Amino acid sequence: MLRIYEVVLAMAADAAGIAEQIERRDSDLARQMRRATHSVALNVAEGMGNHGGTKRQRYASALGSAREVLACVQVAQAMRYIGAVDAQALDRMDHVIATLGRLVYRRAS
Repeated sequence: MLRIYEVVLAMAADAAGIAEQIERRDSDLARQMRRATHSVALNVAEGMGNHGGTKRQRYASALGSAREVLACVQVAQAMRYIGAVDAQALDRMDHVIATLGRLVYRRAS
């Protein structure tokens, strides 16, 4: 199992709490954030069981969704739906994005 998967699950827990806050003001954005969060975890899990190009495709999908989760937070803040977000939650999102980026964009050996 990829070590990042545990971080993805922690990010999902963070996102759940943030989505609850967002939902009070914008249920569509909260729903989008939840779908993106699900996509990160499910695509990482699927990628761990695949090989070659299919594995990279799953990780690329997870990367896009992880970026979407972060964008949902940023949009919610810009729209003043939520205030400051816990720095550790943001660090986890950044960590997931960076790790998936390395998995997707590394050179084929």
